[in-house]
Amino acid sequence: MLTGAIVGGAVTFTWSAFAAFLLATAAVLLFGHSLGSHRKLVHDSYQCPKWLEYSFVYLGVQVGLAGPIGLLRQHELRDYAQRLPSCHDYLKHGRSAWVDAWWQLNCELVLLHPPVIRIEPRIAKDRFYQFLERTWMAQQVPVAFLLYAAGGWGFVWWAVCARVTAGVFGHWLVGHLAHNHGAIHREVRGVAVQGRNVRFTSLLTMGECWHNNHHAFPGSARLGIAPGEWDPGWWVLLGLRRLGLVMNLRLPSHLPYRPELTDVKLVRQSKLISTTEAPLRPGVDAHGFIA
Repeated sequence: MLTGAIVGGAVTFTWSAFAAFLLATAAVLLFGHSLGSHRKLVHDSYQCPKWLEYSFVYLGVQVGLAGPIGLLRQHELRDYAQRLPSCHDYLKHGRSAWVDAWWQLNCELVLLHPPVIRIEPRIAKDRFYQFLERTWMAQQVPVAFLLYAAGGWGFVWWAVCARVTAGVFGHWLVGHLAHNHGAIHREVRGVAVQGRNVRFTSLLTMGECWHNNHHAFPGSARLGIAPGEWDPGWWVLLGLRRLGLVMNLRLPSHLPYRPELTDVKLVRQSKLISTTEAPLRPGVDAHGFIA
């Protein structure tokens, strides 16, 4: 895909082909990866008709990362490992950017004693998801035919090859940044990895960059939860709710209380109060943060 994007894209560049790349990439990242693969398939953070779920997840396959079941299995393994007291560097993006890029984009982690990852029957036994799992790479072909009919080879090189390259590389890059660089507002005590908020990528990632928020509230359909935290995926969900297409949007306040979750700002304020010898009164706020 990278070779096709560089060679084919350079030979056939037109502004219309580049526009097709931008539109196609935005569509699969927003509706596919963010709303379909992540917020719905993995975390089931909202409800919608099955046809809409299938449409979103199909677009998620178009990102080029994996099939729906394989992607879910990898996500569950990574989450499981990151919540342990210690975690392999592969699963926590724990090496330098160069090493992590090589590992994530070219290598496979093979565990001698892997944990048992059980996929929900509603997904594992779904025939459509099983079909996508078997054919996820081939699903680029019908899209390529449609794009060729619309704009020739330029549309194929740009809206397929360049799109997949940008999606896969971008997924790694934001994942690396979101586990190594960025703000930590909430800390999950006793775990190997803390998520971080990467503010400058909010629009590019459709809101997926608020990873510190996501580690704190993994079941929330809303990722940008503070003022100024732009979350295009959440905006679309609100629009779809007004149309009656999605419902039961889960928010942080709907999730179970987590005693291990702390608000960094509250902890700092508590330490400041304790240094002045004022009495400290622990409390819990509406989101479940403890001081």
